[in-house]
Amino acid sequence: MAALCRLRPCRSTANATMSHLHTSSHVCAKQHYKMLVLGGGSGGITMSARMKRMFGAEHVAVVEPSEMHYYQPIWTLVGAGAKTVASSGRPTASVMPSGVQWVKSKVQEINPDTNTVRTDDGTEISYEYLIVALGIQLHYEKIKGLPEGFEHPKIGSNYSIQTVEKTWKALQDFKEGNAVFSFPNTPVKCAGAPQKIMYLSDAYLRKTGKRAKANVIYNTSLPVLFGVKKYADSLWEIVKRCDLQVNLRQNLIEVRADKQEAVFENLDNPGETKVFEYEMLHVTPPMGPNLVIKGSPLADQAGWLDLNKDTLQHNKYPNVFGIGDCTSLPTIRTAAAVAAQSAVLNRTISKILKKEKPDKTYDGYTSCPLVTSYNTGILAEFDYNGQPLETFPINQAKERRTMYHLKADFMPQLYWHGLLRGLWGGPGPYRKLLHLGMK
Repeated sequence: MAALCRLRPCRSTANATMSHLHTSSHVCAKQHYKMLVLGGGSGGITMSARMKRMFGAEHVAVVEPSEMHYYQPIWTLVGAGAKTVASSGRPTASVMPSGVQWVKSKVQEINPDTNTVRTDDGTEISYEYLIVALGIQLHYEKIKGLPEGFEHPKIGSNYSIQTVEKTWKALQDFKEGNAVFSFPNTPVKCAGAPQKIMYLSDAYLRKTGKRAKANVIYNTSLPVLFGVKKYADSLWEIVKRCDLQVNLRQNLIEVRADKQEAVFENLDNPGETKVFEYEMLHVTPPMGPNLVIKGSPLADQAGWLDLNKDTLQHNKYPNVFGIGDCTSLPTIRTAAAVAAQSAVLNRTISKILKKEKPDKTYDGYTSCPLVTSYNTGILAEFDYNGQPLETFPINQAKERRTMYHLKADFMPQLYWHGLLRGLWGGPGPYRKLLHLGMK
């Protein structure tokens, strides 16, 4: 079939191979790959490593414009001064699987009806199979006064490389008054992160003797503190013990950075707003589907990549698959979810190549290591149904020092050396071993 013929990479690409372990492309007019991966984040790099083993490096390409790859879960600790921002990033070249074609462009358009993708430099790439891993879109601009408000002090956000260090600066400069933390009225990635920085800020203010003059306030759009009751119960105990103020169903709609004021709307009483003065403000931005997906036939009604939640295969286009934050999968968006999804997706694709029916099912596993101080944490793990799906044969809802170190020290190593190399597919197999003999 002509569609299976692969065009040679352009001459500049071949030369680039001499200086890089992977190849890269800027100006090819047209290219074809058996497997095209859109996005070079955790899901994209993980699956490109797995697809390299399945198809051969020369048949796999990754479209990703960024020169740097970041381990974003560690930004919670960067914002609290426990880790450096430099420790969170590595050059994309260093994590791209060797031999795989790296197309250093941004995806502009996806046309699954013609099996083509167009990039912002005009390159058209055709594919036999497509994996979409384009992540989630941050929308600071949907809050009045942002993102320009970040030019002022005392305001930060752990969700962006440009603003995470501003969180730490605001925390260090805190003197007295309100420390306000927000959770938006949209899906977000790592839904525990907005309150993790609250617990760490509380611990820092206690350590520096400033807590007595501080009001620590968590305003969340949600009707609950956390979506899984087992962990929510433990978190409410911490809230009470630390004298933290939690206001449910409050959504940040405006920041008046020059006046140090944050305006929240009451979602249970439309039109009602409340102004909070702040000495420190941490903003979790509204988020939404990737705009390229939203504008394509691949999207569901809400704009997310429309996948079968069990197999991660597209519901309409059988040669299209997806992983991570850009998908319609009804689970919390985390790197741990990506790990579990990668093992299932790898199996699904291998079965489809053999013209067999996918036989492995994703159960919605996700994990949220809830850091509650500079040396304690709770490890929340659960499935599609919000039921705990814990790896260790202990009560993971209890604060433990080991869970902090798991988050701060072990998981980054597992990410760089396991997940991104396509060698870590989540703790499922180990969970069974650790729970042997238990009910």
